[in-house]
Amino acid sequence: MNLEEARRRAENLEVTARRDRIFLNNPVVMQGLGLAPLVVAATSGQNALRLCVAVALLLTPTRLLGGQISRAAKLGPALRGFVYCLISSVLYIGVYQVMALLFGVDVIQLGLYLPLLVVEPLIIKRYERPVQKERPTTALRKGLRTTIGYCIVLLLLGCGRELLSAGTVFGHTVTQRVLLPMASLPAGGFILLGILCAVWRGAVAAYKHHVTMEGRGGV
Repeated sequence: MNLEEARRRAENLEVTARRDRIFLNNPVVMQGLGLAPLVVAATSGQNALRLCVAVALLLTPTRLLGGQISRAAKLGPALRGFVYCLISSVLYIGVYQVMALLFGVDVIQLGLYLPLLVVEPLIIKRYERPVQKERPTTALRKGLRTTIGYCIVLLLLGCGRELLSAGTVFGHTVTQRVLLPMASLPAGGFILLGILCAVWRGAVAAYKHHVTMEGRGGV
């Protein structure tokens, strides 16, 4: 990379960070969204995967439909919130059927936190922002990025908690030693999530510093 490209990259860093929902602006790490399912329900790799499927089936379709309906009807923020929740609730009926077909009775392990995704800020928070200028393709891209970013954290935390509390990952034995039994509890989930967020934010800060120094010709 030449110096001119490095400078352009540094100048556009904040814009890039705002658009990046996977690493630089992950919805969990940077915005604190979707914490309840993470710390309570994502106690294993299997549960994390089930939550990933549910979020993937709910988040982007809700965003697309909610944005289009709100723009067509020229709804204000208060009514947009109702529309997003209503769409998410209707979609959840089909999502639950898909989840039951894929995972059978195991879907019950997610408990109340599966239907609570209907009003999860991760999915419906989009209603607070203007929708007049957002195209469906833009909404689709942002929805997919947010889904991927959230699912990465879900899988990292779920697999980590399962490994520490049971010595397994996706049910396969990795070690016979149980390193941290409380990892399966909400308190353990909060602790591990805090550690994950601290490490993640540190990596983001290091990356931004590196890009900035490159732009100044310091690397």
